[in-house]
Amino acid sequence: MSENVALLGLGTMGSGMAANLREAGFSLNVYNRTAAKAQALVDAGAHFASTPAEAATGASVIISMLADDTASREVWLGRNGALEAASRGAVLVESSTVSPAWIAELSSLAEQRGINLLDAPVTGSRMQAEAGQLSFLVGGKDSVLETVMPVLKAMSKEIVHLGSVGSGAKMKLINNFLCGVQVASLAEGLAWIERSGLDRDKALTILKAGAPGSPLLGALSERMVSRNYTVNFLLKLMTKDLLYAQGEAAHYNVDLKTAEVARGLFESAIAEGYENEDMSSVIEPLRNK
Repeated sequence: MSENVALLGLGTMGSGMAANLREAGFSLNVYNRTAAKAQALVDAGAHFASTPAEAATGASVIISMLADDTASREVWLGRNGALEAASRGAVLVESSTVSPAWIAELSSLAEQRGINLLDAPVTGSRMQAEAGQLSFLVGGKDSVLETVMPVLKAMSKEIVHLGSVGSGAKMKLINNFLCGVQVASLAEGLAWIERSGLDRDKALTILKAGAPGSPLLGALSERMVSRNYTVNFLLKLMTKDLLYAQGEAAHYNVDLKTAEVARGLFESAIAEGYENEDMSSVIEPLRNK
């Protein structure tokens, strides 16, 4: 592939995404605050850039996968930011889970420079990122999406175009709101099972096979039982996503009361030191009561 792609952010998701872009043959510039995280990609032929601007220079597609609005703003607009270095006609792909308000601001600033933005957050976690099996939830122009399809396909199993810029961000927050509430309720339910004297394995078998069952319940109940909190999805990021979801829903006069309760459980886990563990560790404060 001759297309030059930049990827900003090599965390839990970005590292797998970048590896799949290299495997697909794209020329790849990567940026990450911690340079050591890029070493495997450099060994695979990627170029490590010392700043977002350096990564973006000459790239036709610039993807970011960052923690939140603050990190995204810093990489795009901060000192040596990627937006100022992006070429006219380049496409920005914001794949972070961020607020629709920030997406609208970034899109407007990009448009002033003759640059198109797609908001394209993903569903899936670390394993799907590594396997190239993410689902992209895209907001933006059809014509712009068409130009970056080969790049997105290298990282995904599915690309869903939801509408105008901001549509992807809205859908991702709804998705993560529902996931966060389910994870919190699973933690409460499993703590209840463990204290009640029920056979835990039999109880979980019933729940997984019944109406409450879901892929999320199945995967996270196993992690909670084994206390394996190797990160697939950071607990502190789910806490942030629930906060963003509450703020966005409030614009439409929807009060996410269940998100408030769930976020309280995640914040309790953060207070006990689990912020950098997998979100399944939200059960631990409930076990410790």
